[in-house]
Amino acid sequence: MFLLIGCGIIIVVTAVAIWRSKKPLNQILAEAKYELVYNALGSRAVLEDMVMKSKNKTDLPVLTGKVALITGGARGIGAEVVQMLLQCDVHVIIGCRNVQAGDQVLQRCRDKGVATGDISVYKLDISHIESVKSFAKVVAEKHPKINYLINNAGIMFGPYIESRDGFESQFSTNYLGHFLLTHLLFPQICAGGTESANSRIVNVSSCAYQAGKINFEDINNRERYIAAEAYAQSKLAQILFTNYVERICRKEKFLVQTHSVHPGIVNTELFDGTYLKNLVPWVPSLVFKTPEQGAVPIIHSCVSPRLEGRGGTYIHNCRIFATSETAKSEDLQEKLFNFTKDLLKIDDFGRPRDNNN
Repeated sequence: MFLLIGCGIIIVVTAVAIWRSKKPLNQILAEAKYELVYNALGSRAVLEDMVMKSKNKTDLPVLTGKVALITGGARGIGAEVVQMLLQCDVHVIIGCRNVQAGDQVLQRCRDKGVATGDISVYKLDISHIESVKSFAKVVAEKHPKINYLINNAGIMFGPYIESRDGFESQFSTNYLGHFLLTHLLFPQICAGGTESANSRIVNVSSCAYQAGKINFEDINNRERYIAAEAYAQSKLAQILFTNYVERICRKEKFLVQTHSVHPGIVNTELFDGTYLKNLVPWVPSLVFKTPEQGAVPIIHSCVSPRLEGRGGTYIHNCRIFATSETAKSEDLQEKLFNFTKDLLKIDDFGRPRDNNN
């Protein structure tokens, strides 16, 4: 049903776009192709979420003394992740644009009866390089050890916008800022690992990565911007980064492991303004996951003992799933890693001389 509805919407929208738009026909057809691909990927993912509903669960162990950092933890899936971490008695660092909204998360959790754990909130605009550097400096000074880094903040679709640093907004928010943050806090993440429990870096990605490719020649997609194409690129980049950092950690014997996570198709504000929610607004609440359900595989990736020593994996409904051959390509992982270091002017990943690096 979901697939048929999606196909119907795409056909109607494409016909209207051809009639009304001043865009070239080849771009309209390319956009329609991405909508069809997304519809297929989304329909399969929704079906998997339904079939695997009983698998999407994890224990919440007591982890007193552990420290977690999450970007975008003030709302949606992120706020649910924070609540679960508090239930584990973890100290949670929230990086978000609205510090007041971050502070309110703790009060809501207390109102729900969660008495354990604590929160520190610091201002962060993950799309802005200087903001990431300032945030990382404050965190490093106050928190010498980080056990869990959850790169969660993200945006989806929308018009073409460049960040203050001149990067396409989805690439900058979903991938580039988190690459920089991971680099700057890598010493603290390494310090959090022990022989019995690695620190964990968790990158919240999406099944949409399967539609992605890395456009090295035009990373901002200025020549032809299709929001769905740019989003898929950013999500593929996250997984390539996850897998490459895992290789670094194994080679250097760092007590750190990495995971990329597909939280599922979740009914959050990310879908606001999409064709699906505009034309059939009842569908997401009927068939999508709730934010709480979407938070579960993220928490699983952070705290599950079953994943200890099994880094470099893609988690979906609390199970390890194989990724595409593109995501597995070590050559592509390395090429993107070096390309990103050049963009950010990083010489030696994980060993920042100072927060200007």
